[in-house]
Amino acid sequence: MKFEDVLSVINGFGTFQKTVLLNSFIGRFSLVSHFVLNIFISVIPSHHCDFSALDNDNAFGNLTQEERLRVSIPQDKDGTFSSCLMFSEPQFHLLRNSSNSTDISVVQCRNGWVYDKSTFTSSLATQWDLVCENSGMNKVVMTIFFIGVMFGAAAFGSLSAIFGRRAMLLLSYILGLGFALISVFSSSFIMFAVLRFFTGFSITGIVIISTILNVEWVDIKHRKIVGVIDSLSWTFGTMCFSGIAYWIRDWQWLTVAVTLPLIVSIVSWWWMPESARWLIANRKIEKAHYYVHKCAVMNHKEKCMLNIKPEMLSRIVETEAGGRKYSYLDLVRTPKMRRLTMLTGIAWFCVATVSYGIGFNVGSFGLDLYLTQFVYGAIEIPAKLTVYYLLDNIGRRITVVGAMILSAVSLIVNIFIHKDLAVVRTVIAVLGRGFSSAAFMTIVLYSSELHPTVLRQNGMGYNSFLARLGVAIAPLLLLLDDVWTHLSQVILCSVALVCGFVVHHLPETRHRCLPETVEDIEGEE
Repeated sequence: MKFEDVLSVINGFGTFQKTVLLNSFIGRFSLVSHFVLNIFISVIPSHHCDFSALDNDNAFGNLTQEERLRVSIPQDKDGTFSSCLMFSEPQFHLLRNSSNSTDISVVQCRNGWVYDKSTFTSSLATQWDLVCENSGMNKVVMTIFFIGVMFGAAAFGSLSAIFGRRAMLLLSYILGLGFALISVFSSSFIMFAVLRFFTGFSITGIVIISTILNVEWVDIKHRKIVGVIDSLSWTFGTMCFSGIAYWIRDWQWLTVAVTLPLIVSIVSWWWMPESARWLIANRKIEKAHYYVHKCAVMNHKEKCMLNIKPEMLSRIVETEAGGRKYSYLDLVRTPKMRRLTMLTGIAWFCVATVSYGIGFNVGSFGLDLYLTQFVYGAIEIPAKLTVYYLLDNIGRRITVVGAMILSAVSLIVNIFIHKDLAVVRTVIAVLGRGFSSAAFMTIVLYSSELHPTVLRQNGMGYNSFLARLGVAIAPLLLLLDDVWTHLSQVILCSVALVCGFVVHHLPETRHRCLPETVEDIEGEE
């Protein structure tokens, strides 16, 4: 007997399942916002050296602001004032001579910088002067956050397999709320970076646990719609975040604004059930029967519970060694599980690297940052609705392979488009983002269907760990553009093609029951 048989009796997609899905949708908002938050709080506004120390000089003090800039800051070839250099002494003769001599002595900024606050009231760059030789730290803080996400995925994957999905979901909510709010009071960049690490570590439990809860409570034919709705929460969060960021230009208040919805998630958690599959696999039959009964009542199938007894549930999952605990080692203990683990891990790493590599490059096209980010989110709607149609018609595997190949094509095409064609380059990038998002949505659902119940949370934790490793690397890949303008795009294109090749070797899962034990995997043809 399979748990799907029970779901078919009590309704595998009724009010109960929709409540779980809604709870997950609410909880994802802050998670998505924090993933995108790094792009906006790490922005570097226009700036130049602070020369206010010269104001006491009578000759300097009588000049207009434009004249002060001209005598204090050297100009680049395009006529813009240098961001990181200043003259060693005011060059008053430049007011009479329009040419900017190249043999004038220049030095690094002595007294800090002055920032253009017309677009961003404050950011990490303005808070701790992360500009010029320290500008790379803005990308580093993104990597630090996603390294936290990476380790959090492994930790919550393991803990939720041991202590249950529900308890660890609450822990993820509470810790994520706490660390994020404390981070806005950071007194130094080091303190902020550490707190961002723990914020990332904490909130990652939201995605891997809620995804599993959604999949484990629905029947086979509704898994794809749950996967699409689950993924659309990311789209919704991205689009809403663009509007929030547009109105809140201070990095501290923006962080607070996208974190507070976790309070709603904590309240709504009380209506979140435990996974009956996990309870059965861990021999907690009475508790599993309680949630199955609750599901039947909410779905108006209470009479059906007369035929579903606790002893019937106990026969659903017959685990090895009489209900022993499973760990990450079990992902590689047997041949087919080892192969599955290797392939899904590589796929998640590649999909995440490509998707976020394109996403983090949002500010490089010369168009409005907020509008471009909004469009990045909006393009996911048609992409994911298309995936809903494709999942049953061509299957999970071909959907991921096709989406990653199209992402690779988008990346390679953008290499040959001149930088002056900002709109065209943005359109191509948006299409690439849409394809990669479709692949990401599918691979999450696909992997949850590939792993057995006894190892599903461990498998998702492991996959999420590798995905976040890819996300952590993505900002650093963009730094390679200093070596060659298109180097990061070439690497991302190659990664997308590798992903397509790897996923092609995974088994198809459409119209199949979820595997319950390792033996189910090892016995597959």
